[in-house]
Amino acid sequence: MILSTTPNLEGYKIEKYLGVVTGETIIGANMFKDLFASVRDIVGGRSGAYEKVLAEGKNIALKEMEERASEWGANAIVGVDIDYETVGQSNSMLMVATSGTAVVVSKL
Repeated sequence: MILSTTPNLEGYKIEKYLGVVTGETIIGANMFKDLFASVRDIVGGRSGAYEKVLAEGKNIALKEMEERASEWGANAIVGVDIDYETVGQSNSMLMVATSGTAVVVSKL
């Protein structure tokens, strides 16, 4: 499956537009990650725990979107967008939503 943030793919022709496809996930950040991130914020540097959660959420949402597009017969998704939002009490959870247009492409 080809994924692209652009509306078209160089070297490919879009044969058919199948529609908007999405993927979503909500991941909770546990208290240990929060504690270590707080310590990291105090001493400076990057928060590896949060970076892993962001990457995991993105990968799950993209995979879900790919699976849905594949079920529709798509071999590519164009115009991919990834959004992150905190939700829940005290913003304790991370929601990752992906969207794009499922398409069928062929090489030029």
